[in-house]
Amino acid sequence: MRVQGGVRGAARFGGWLSARRWCAAVVAVAVGGMPLVTAAHAPVTVRYRVTRTIHVGGLPYAVAVDSAARTVYVANRANDTVSVIDAATGTVTRTIPVGSGPSGIAVDSAARTVYVANAGDDTVSVIDATTGTVTRTIPVGSGPSGIAVDSAARIVYVSNEFGDTVSVIDAATGTVTGTIPVGPYPFGVAVDTAAHTVYVANADFGSNGGDGGDSTVSVIDAATGTVTRTIPVGDGPGWVAVDPTAHTVYVTDYGGGTVSVIDAATGSVTGTIPVGAYPFGVAVDTAAHTVYVSNFGGNTVSVIDGATSTVTATISVGSYPEGVAADPGTRTAYVANDGGNSVSMISRCM
Repeated sequence: MRVQGGVRGAARFGGWLSARRWCAAVVAVAVGGMPLVTAAHAPVTVRYRVTRTIHVGGLPYAVAVDSAARTVYVANRANDTVSVIDAATGTVTRTIPVGSGPSGIAVDSAARTVYVANAGDDTVSVIDATTGTVTRTIPVGSGPSGIAVDSAARIVYVSNEFGDTVSVIDAATGTVTGTIPVGPYPFGVAVDTAAHTVYVANADFGSNGGDGGDSTVSVIDAATGTVTRTIPVGDGPGWVAVDPTAHTVYVTDYGGGTVSVIDAATGSVTGTIPVGAYPFGVAVDTAAHTVYVSNFGGNTVSVIDGATSTVTATISVGSYPEGVAADPGTRTAYVANDGGNSVSMISRCM
């Protein structure tokens, strides 16, 4: 095996080797230290463990991964910054000032661009990932919370929580080209780029701080910019994620302690999966068809097997986990821990 030269190359090799050593070790025996959780599958056994805890800015809320660049981006609400993490070494390499109250973050890997929704000043910060600088600040609707990118179409979608709308941004020009009315208090947003469909969770946090929303998901036809379906889900839908090859959508039901599973083809809820207390963030490892759900009230992450819609592992992470992102290339997940100003890195081993 050829190893990159210099200190940086050695660090990258060391990080890879540590993960491989852990995987080799857990096959034979449970390792002490961080909590180890085993999920049984026939004919193999999958294990999950927190392999790193990375300190970032104040009140980390949302997280996104550039799998190709092996880079993780974390939106820190208290500092109005984005922490940039080298995924190979687990170190923060940059801290980038953005707008007020960054609450959502998304990456266009092909364009080397990062988009940050700033709930405090109703803007989106556009970051050049190569230079680590903000190149544009785009005004959007009231209370931008979630953000998602259609890399193929070069379109960015922003859910405006207090405007009951989604802003549509042309990534090439940095201008808002449309505003789509959706349900009340839209929060999380996700794009199925293959189907040209956008999913928006309209957050009614129910008995746990209800906003007066309607606990639905708005389905938007990206070609026409219109809502084609409104799907009732569980109590207090927050974040949403898509597994495009499985034609499945996952929605966290914060008030109900569940995840709603939607068949993207029919627009119907096909299952409700009990997870931990106050599930918040959700992400899909599309290579493994594995779903990660952060449970804000339990300081845990539930791991769901997408094929069976069952929880196969529960992993202890930091305090008050919120945003979560998955890297299909390395079978790794990253969780933003609001209460600990940290990110937990979860490794998967077979």
